[in-house]
Amino acid sequence: MQITKDTIIGDILDADFEVAPYFLEIGMHCLGCPASRGESIEEACAVHGTDADALVEKLNAHFSAKQ
Repeated sequence: MQITKDTIIGDILDADFEVAPYFLEIGMHCLGCPASRGESIEEACAVHGTDADALVEKLNAHFSAKQ
């Protein structure tokens, strides 16, 4: 799976729930909320004041390692 800032959080979690800690460690504790699952990484990072590019990089490294 290739992650971009436009990727929807719910799609990422559906692909591999093991990435949940990456979201939790930057303050996104609302992963179970239906609204948050429909947000893009860029939207969620803007709300939480975090770096979307850094999260995308971490997620892509995780998915690359699983191939």
